[in-house]
Parts: sequence; C-alpha cells; structure tokens
Amino acid sequence: MSPAERHALVFGATGFIGRHLILELGRAGVRVSAASRSRESYRRLARWLADHGHNAAPADLRVDFDAPSVVQGEPAGWEDVTEIYNCAGAYRFGMPADEARRANVDGVHAIVTFAARLTGLRRLVHVSGYRVGGQDPALIPWSDERRRKTYETLGAYEASKVEADAIFQATADRLGVPWSIVNPSSVIGDSVTGESDQFLGLASSVKEIWQGTMAALPGNAGTFVPVIPVDHLARFMTLLPLDDTAERAAYWVLDDDTPALPDLLALVAKHYQVRVPRVRIPVALVRRLPRRLTKADPETLTFLSSDRYPTAPAHAFAARHGLSIPDVTTSILRWADYLAARRFGDAPAG
Repeated sequence: MSPAERHALVFGATGFIGRHLILELGRAGVRVSAASRSRESYRRLARWLADHGHNAAPADLRVDFDAPSVVQGEPAGWEDVTEIYNCAGAYRFGMPADEARRANVDGVHAIVTFAARLTGLRRLVHVSGYRVGGQDPALIPWSDERRRKTYETLGAYEASKVEADAIFQATADRLGVPWSIVNPSSVIGDSVTGESDQFLGLASSVKEIWQGTMAALPGNAGTFVPVIPVDHLARFMTLLPLDDTAERAAYWVLDDDTPALPDLLALVAKHYQVRVPRVRIPVALVRRLPRRLTKADPETLTFLSSDRYPTAPAHAFAARHGLSIPDVTTSILRWADYLAARRFGDAPAG
C-alpha cells in the first residue's frame, strides 16, 4: 500500500503520543484525520504541528464518546480510512474507578465498534502498556468480583488499562476488526530534542533529582523502569498497518538497555551536577513508607519492579523495517535537559 492510498484516523490526536504520531505519519506521506473533542483543542494541535514542520494540517473530526457514533459528522469524512490509531485515554493517577473505566474501557469499546463499520480498514492499532499488555480476551466479560479485586490491587488507572487491553482484543475479534497492539514502557521525550510535556511517573522522580529533594534512590540493581523515546514509538506504530504479520500481534516497545532505576536517576543527577543520593531504599520498604515521605502516588509503586518483558517480537519487527532504537543514555539526558529547561511545566509560556 502506497502512502497516497493510506488515510489514518488518530484518536487522542492532541496528546503526547498522538501529536508525535501525526508528525511521523506526515513524514511518511500519509493523509491524516485527527479526532479531537473540541475546535480549540484541534487549533492547538494544528499550531503545534506547524511549529514542528507539519504544515499540512490534518482533517478535523470531532469525537464524542457518549454519542451513538464516536466520530461525528458525515461519513464522507472518514469512510475511506485505512488505519486507525487509538492513543486516547486518561493517564492520571488517583482517579475514581468509574472515571477511569469511562475513559479507558468504554472508550476502547466505542472505538472498536466504530472501526468495525469501515470496510476498507486494514488495521486498528491500540496503545496499551508494558505492565498491562497480554491480557486474556477469553475472560471477557469480567465478573464483578474479578473487577473489584483488580481495581483494589492495582488502582484505577492501571486496572482500567488491564481491563481495556482484554476488551480491545475480545471486541475486535468478535467484530472481525484487524488489530495490532503496542505496549510501550515509560515514554520519554523526542530522542533528538528531548521534547515532552508529560510530567507524571518517571518525570516526577527526575524533578525530585533536579530539586534536590530525593533523599534516597528507590530500588536496587534489578529495579527496571524501562523507557522509550516518543519519536521511536511513533515510527514503530506507523509501520504496523503495512505488515501483515503484525495483525493480531502485540509488541512490547521498550529499551532493554535502560539502566536500573537507581542508576538512571544517578545518571541524571550527575548530568544536572547536583548531589547524587547515597542511600538506596528497597522497593518493599518504599511501599510501606507513608506517602508524605515517599512523595509517590501509591498507584505508581507497582511500576517499581524487577520484571522483564517479551521484547523479541518488537525487536524483530523493527529490524525487518530498518528501525533501531536511539541510544538510551543520550535520549534520557536530552529529555532531562528539556524537562529542566522548562522547569517541569512550571516555566512561563514562551
């Protein structure tokens, strides 16, 4: 399929991953439609894209997840879509369970149902997550007890992503929608510029290093919080609809060479030329300490893990398409520079 034949519809187009995905699709010559909630959010997206060299603004489609059809307007605007990318959802800790489910579970169901209407669709690509991917669609629908235990154990954000991963597969298979899943790790800034506007998760730990408020480095040599630059993830995603072997496949997209968490934070501290905390605190103790001491949302603590992930299929896919992950140390330090230069979102606009 040539770029001229491709028409991509991006949900979550105004978000961090969505914006960079549209940049990469544009560089590949793919026609893009952006699904956004309001005209103003679309205008902000168009300005951001223009500032980054994407002068051909994507088509503006309005999305309403509470409407019978998630995409509003006449079918002429989207009936020739060949690929859909679902980057939508709520990335926030501390949400009530019903709010998380509306954003991350009901939204997925609505998008898959919409995708089933498109006769020319070659692929629906869903962004899941490295800690939540690989769920069993055969267990859908979940029992009330399973849902209750999962949300109590993991917290609303991660549990809703777990449930969404299973519902995505089950609904797409039932409706005959061709799908691929990407399970990215912590998505950091652009590998060249470091640009990022996400300040949750790992970025909040980098902020503590910058401020000198981190008393001890969390974890040990086995604590693995992997990263992936947003531009690499976006390029990977744009290739999925072109590869028949990627249909009904899930890919863990992360850098296996990411330093252990304490080493990563020490690397950033040395780069910032600030004090490197001497003490390392075991993850088990971090989980027992009160939040006022750890400054960590309890929902983030499940990410402090020594788990490793099945990355071989993603590496093989990338190699087949001539795509390689940028150097991890360089990417981390460029991202850290960008965050600090903008004071982790606190710097005045401009």
